[in-house]
Amino acid sequence: MTSAPVQGNDYHASPTDIPDPPSGCPMRQWSPLDEDYLAEPYSIANRLRQESPIFFSEPLGYVVITRMEDILEVFNEPDIYASTNVQDPVFPMAPGAKEVLGAKDFNPVAVMSNRPEPGHGRIRTYTRAGFSRRRLRTLEPYVIKRSHQLIDQMLAGPNPTEFIDAFAFPLPGETVFRFIGFPEADDELLKNWCGDRKAFSWGKPTATEQTEIAEKMLAYWRYCRDFTADKRDNRGDDFASELLNAHDADPNEISYREVESVIYGLSFAGHEAVTNLICNSLLCLLPRREQWDQLVQDPSLIANAVEEVLRFESSQISWRRVTTVDTTLGGYDLPAGTRVFMNFASANWQPDLFPQPETFDIHRENAAHHISFGKGIHYCLGANLAKTEARLVLEVLTKRVPSLRLVQDQHIWSSPNITFRGPEELQVTW
Repeated sequence: MTSAPVQGNDYHASPTDIPDPPSGCPMRQWSPLDEDYLAEPYSIANRLRQESPIFFSEPLGYVVITRMEDILEVFNEPDIYASTNVQDPVFPMAPGAKEVLGAKDFNPVAVMSNRPEPGHGRIRTYTRAGFSRRRLRTLEPYVIKRSHQLIDQMLAGPNPTEFIDAFAFPLPGETVFRFIGFPEADDELLKNWCGDRKAFSWGKPTATEQTEIAEKMLAYWRYCRDFTADKRDNRGDDFASELLNAHDADPNEISYREVESVIYGLSFAGHEAVTNLICNSLLCLLPRREQWDQLVQDPSLIANAVEEVLRFESSQISWRRVTTVDTTLGGYDLPAGTRVFMNFASANWQPDLFPQPETFDIHRENAAHHISFGKGIHYCLGANLAKTEARLVLEVLTKRVPSLRLVQDQHIWSSPNITFRGPEELQVTW
C-alpha cells in the first residue's frame, strides 16, 4: 500500500493511509502514543534501541530510528531526508478539519522547519538574522522583568500553586510575542489560539477536536495576515519589521507571503517547547535538592544544567523526515516516500555517548551534545532563545524562591503526542 498526501492546504498535508514497511525491515506494534511510553519514554526507548535499532512501527507507519549515528546521518542529508512532513498531522485529517483549512484565504507557505532546500536556506538567511545576539540581548531585560512580576504574583497568591498557569505558560508566549512585535493587548487571545496546536500535528485528536483546533489555526492565520498588513505601515524594533524591511529591499529574496508565513509559524513554535523546558527543569532539579542548592549557591552552573535537562528530560523527544529518493539507512533499503521517525529519547540516553545516562548530573561535561534541537541546516532557529529563557528563569527562581519544591504525590502527565513532552499541570510550593 502506498501513501499519497492529500492537501488540506499547502502547509499541512494529510496522509491517506499507512505505507508498506521497507523490505526486510523488522516490524513492531510499538507506537510513541502508547500509554506506557507517554508516561515514561526513556527506559522503553533504551530497550527499543537495544532490541531493534531500526524498525517499522505498524501503528505509526514510520521507520523508527533510535541510534544517534543514524539520526545524525538523516539530519546531515537534507536532500535525501526531507523535512516537508514535520508539520503534517500524523494520521489522516478529519473531513471537518480539512474543510476548515481548505478556506481560500488559509494559504500559508512552508518557510522554516517544513521547507526543503533551496528555499529553506534562502529564507533562513533572514530568520537567522532576526535571532541575532543583539536581538536576544534586547529580550533579556524583558524576560527578567516579566519573571519577577510573575513571581511577585505567584508569591502573593495561594500556596501551593499551579506553576504552568502562574508562570511557565505566560512567560514564553509573551516573550515570543514581544520578539515578533504583537501588541500586549492581544496576548490572551493569541495564547488561546496556540494552546492546542501540538495535538493537531503530533497527536491523535478526535475528529471534533481536530476541527476545533483547525478553526483556531484559521483564525490565527487571519490575525497574522492582518497584523503583517498593519505592520507594513507601522514599523518598530521587532522581528516582523525586520522581515518586512528585508522584503522591501528585495521582494524576490523573501516574498510578502513568506513574511506572513514566518510570523505564523514562529509564533506557534516559539513558546510551547519553552514552557515544557522550564517545567522539565523543575521536574529534574527540585527533587534533587543537592543539585538545586548548588544552583542557588552558584548561578554560573545554570547554563550547563539547562543542557542536561535538554538531554535527560527533553521537551522535544522526536522529529520526522521523509525520503525523497531510494536510499539505504542502517543496512535497510528505504524507498522514496518512506516516513522516518527519529527517536531523540533513545539517542539522548545512549550509554556509549553519555555514561550513566539515567543519572541527571548538572556537571555532565558533554551534556550539550544532546540532539534535542536537531542538527544541520534545520537546527532549531530558536535554540539559543529557548536556552536563554530557561537560564534566566532559573537564575530568577533560585534567587527569589530558593525553597521552591514540587508538591508531593501529584500526578504528572504530558499531552499525548509523538514529539513534545512536558507536564500539563505542575503544583509547586515554597
